Amino acid sequence: MPQGGQRKQRSNISRAATSTIKGVDLFCGAGGLTKGLEAAGIDIVFGVDVDPDCEYPYEANNNARFVLKPVEALTVSDFSKAFKGRDVTLLAGCAPCQPFSTYSQGNTGPSDERWHLLQHFGRLVQEAEPDLVTMENVPRLAKQRVFSDFVALLEDEGFHVSYSVVNWMGYGVPQLRQRLVLLASRLGPINMIERSTEEVDYLTVREAIENLPPLKAGEVCSTDPLHQACELSPLNLKRIRASKPGGSWRDWDKRLVADCHKKPSGKTYPSVCGRMSWDEPAPTMTTQFYGFGNGRFGHPEQDRAISLREGAIIQGFPRSYKFVPIGAPIYRKPIGRLIGNAMPVNLAKAIGKTIVRHVRECEQAKKRAA
Repeated sequence: MPQGGQRKQRSNISRAATSTIKGVDLFCGAGGLTKGLEAAGIDIVFGVDVDPDCEYPYEANNNARFVLKPVEALTVSDFSKAFKGRDVTLLAGCAPCQPFSTYSQGNTGPSDERWHLLQHFGRLVQEAEPDLVTMENVPRLAKQRVFSDFVALLEDEGFHVSYSVVNWMGYGVPQLRQRLVLLASRLGPINMIERSTEEVDYLTVREAIENLPPLKAGEVCSTDPLHQACELSPLNLKRIRASKPGGSWRDWDKRLVADCHKKPSGKTYPSVCGRMSWDEPAPTMTTQFYGFGNGRFGHPEQDRAISLREGAIIQGFPRSYKFVPIGAPIYRKPIGRLIGNAMPVNLAKAIGKTIVRHVRECEQAKKRAA
């Protein structure tokens, strides 16, 4: 992996036993990254996003304020108070991954405005001059010129840079997914901590959601409005009852199979309308995980899709995480989008632990050299 150069390298590490790490979360969404970084001991001052639906969950669950603003419009003045006089500063963020995701099937490119958000991330690194940078995205991003340009910019700014594709399950996320994680530091070489769990110890769907109250399709839990399941048509109710955990629509009676799946093109999507398995990790949570027909999002044994709360828990949000004010209406589409787009809290916590350990080691090395 590439390692950064020395130009512009500097260190703000104090001689205190433990430096205070202050950070800003770009593209913060509902707060998954901030929640994990805070859990690791990093003080996130504010998060930035263009989606107003993010404001309530972000501020209600984190010790940070929300800024409704496009990253393109951010300037160094937005960071002056957050970073002024701090021991160590961090600029973190997960730019929208849709332009680079396999789910886009090549339908986006440089003409997509989101494609250039990483360039604005780089601009802010130059203007705000943080000591540390971290970014997470889909693995395919590493093959794009916009990413290699970002890495080159960081190295020119004096950062040591490392990046790798990590398996979420190895960091306590009960979900099948791999993501690209970049870490950069002006203080010295930095690399992601080793995974916390071996394959035999991966968290499963059972460990994540088995203890939630049972629901029927279309039902809302009386004690947690977010624990609610979408209605099912009579046909889809027959389909989910014919579904096996980990199986697909290929297990159904032919009379239940949708016409689109009988076509050659439809046969390549076996996970659609499937049940999850209790003793395996969940599939990747998308923004439409609450719909039975949108992937293998059927509950392992109850005849329904997983609830909004179950999807949030699989993403690592605490069961108490608030997405709307008490008594406010629950709209599945925007909440599903917030949950599906979030960075899993446990992965964010692992990144935070990496950063805290790195700063501590740099402090100790500086003291030994003094």
